[in-house]
Amino acid sequence: MATKAFAMNSHTDIVATGWVTRLPRSWLPYLLLARVDRPIGTWLLFLPGMWGVLLARPPFWQAIGLLALFGIGSLAMRAAGCVVNDLWDRDIDRRVIRTAGRPLASGALRPLQALTFLAVLLLAGLAVLIQLNPLCQKMGVGSLLLVLLYPLAKRFTWWPQLVMGFTFGFGAPMGYTAVTGGIDYAWVAIYAAAILWDLGFDTIYAHQDREDDALVGVRSTARLFGERTRIFLVFCYSAAIVALGLAGWLAGLGVWFYPALAVPACLLARQVIELDINDPAGCLRLFRANREVGIAVSFAILAGWG
Repeated sequence: MATKAFAMNSHTDIVATGWVTRLPRSWLPYLLLARVDRPIGTWLLFLPGMWGVLLARPPFWQAIGLLALFGIGSLAMRAAGCVVNDLWDRDIDRRVIRTAGRPLASGALRPLQALTFLAVLLLAGLAVLIQLNPLCQKMGVGSLLLVLLYPLAKRFTWWPQLVMGFTFGFGAPMGYTAVTGGIDYAWVAIYAAAILWDLGFDTIYAHQDREDDALVGVRSTARLFGERTRIFLVFCYSAAIVALGLAGWLAGLGVWFYPALAVPACLLARQVIELDINDPAGCLRLFRANREVGIAVSFAILAGWG
C-alpha cells in the first residue's frame, strides 16, 4: 500500500527506486521522509557552508576537517528539516499531487515515529556542532528556530522562499565563523549571497506546485510573481553574484576570483533563459542544476586563494 502511494503520480518528488530499494524495506519510509533518495537538498545546504569555509582560507587540513563535519551536519539537518516540514504540512501534502505520497501524508509513518526519528537526527547534528567553536555552537542552536519556522511561513507570507534562503543559506556564515571565530562584513556578504541564490532557485522549485498551492491557500514567490518570475530571477541571481564579489573583496581574495565568478554567473543566466514556469519537470531540472552552480562558486573562491 505504501509503495503504491509513493508511486502514485508521474510527477512526484518521491524516488522509491534505485539504491534505496536494496535496503531493508522497513527503512524505506524513513529514508523517503529524510529525502535520502534525493540528495540535491543536502548539496544545497552543504554548498553555502563550503563557500564560508573556503572564503576564510583556512589551512588545508583544517578545511578538510571542517568540510567533513559540515557534510555530515548537512545530511542530518536537511533530514531533520524535512521531518519538521512534513509534520507541519502533512494535511496540505495530502491535497497536492507532487507531495501526496510522502510518508506522513500517505500514512506510511505516524507522527510519533517521525518525532522519534527527528530526535535521532538532532542528536547527530549536535554531535557535529559540539566540535565547532563556541560562536558556531550558538549560531547552530539559533538556526533551529529558522528550521521550525520555515514550514509555517507559507501560511502567513508570500515570501516563504526568502525564509528558506535564511535557513538553507545559514551554512555560509557558519562556515566562515567556524574558521575565523568571529563575524565581520565578509560574513554578512557571503550570507546575503547565499540567501539571494536560495531565494531564486526555490522560487523555480515552487512553480511545480503553483496551481495546487492556489487551491489549498499556500503562498509562495512563484504565485506572487507568476509570469514575472524571470525578471525576479534576474534580480536575485545578479544580486547574488554581486554579493559574492563583495564577499571575496572583503575577505581579500586574489584577482582570479572575479573572472572565475563568470562560470556560476553563466550557469544562473542559463536557468533564467530556459525557465518555463508551466513545465513542472523542467522547473525541477533547473532547480537541481544549482548543485553545479554552488560547486562553481566554490572553485571560484579557490581560484582566489592564489
